[in-house]
Amino acid sequence: MSSSGPHIESFFDEATNSVSYVVADAAVGVAAIIDPVLDFEAASGTVATGSADRMLAAADERSWTVEWVLETHVHADHLSAAGLIRERTGAKVGIGRGVREVRAVFAPLLGVSDLEDEDFSRLFADGDTIKLGDLTIEVIATPGHTPACVSYRIGDAVFVGDTLFMPDYGTARTDFPGGDAGQLFRSIRRILALPTETRLFLCHDYKAPGRTEFVWETTVGQERDKNVHLSGKSEEAFVEMRQARDATLSVPKLLYPAIQVNIRGGRLPPTEPDGSRFLRIPLTGA
Repeated sequence: MSSSGPHIESFFDEATNSVSYVVADAAVGVAAIIDPVLDFEAASGTVATGSADRMLAAADERSWTVEWVLETHVHADHLSAAGLIRERTGAKVGIGRGVREVRAVFAPLLGVSDLEDEDFSRLFADGDTIKLGDLTIEVIATPGHTPACVSYRIGDAVFVGDTLFMPDYGTARTDFPGGDAGQLFRSIRRILALPTETRLFLCHDYKAPGRTEFVWETTVGQERDKNVHLSGKSEEAFVEMRQARDATLSVPKLLYPAIQVNIRGGRLPPTEPDGSRFLRIPLTGA
């Protein structure tokens, strides 16, 4: 591990309540970008790169080479900028190997027939490690929200994706295909078995009632003691609570646009002969 530990910069996208991170071994001059957002306005179909541009600018200002884009899962609430960052920097793109299950469900539903092996440079298994300068990134499989969910442990920091939210907001939904509340509970227990002072960096914040600011960093100790969905609950009680809560939740607004881009590793749909691109939305009902 680098003697100075990871340098971490966070980037909050209020439009999707998403947090992305630039994580670097500053001494060596290399960085990874975790869960980058591609700006997308559904009403107009407009794609923009402002969020990714800011992250790349932060790396460029410090002369850091971006070596990896790391996805914690196939996001259902924002489009990934992984493809854009790979094009600009040559970075490799990694995600949990459970992405295969997500693709098997959604590719036929959304008519995605152009999946490529190169969409992801590496599909991670539990316990895999990669080097970032003198830092070691450990992959921890944390399925339950989705089959592809992984967390990344770098020194005393863990990037947990949607597995956990701030203690006053709780935990991730588990009603997507392949989600499993019991599995999520067990994944969370793995994270909470880490040392108390371990820092946890989240992928989202929605400001729990009574809180006026967005926050996205907590600790293992705070989650153990104060998480409103976990404190004092058995797995059985958690599953009952989580399933009841999930039954009340709406479908994410960007579910279908996000999924069909993100199972391609952030690559946009192919162009039509006239140069246009289209996202597909399946219709239900009458």
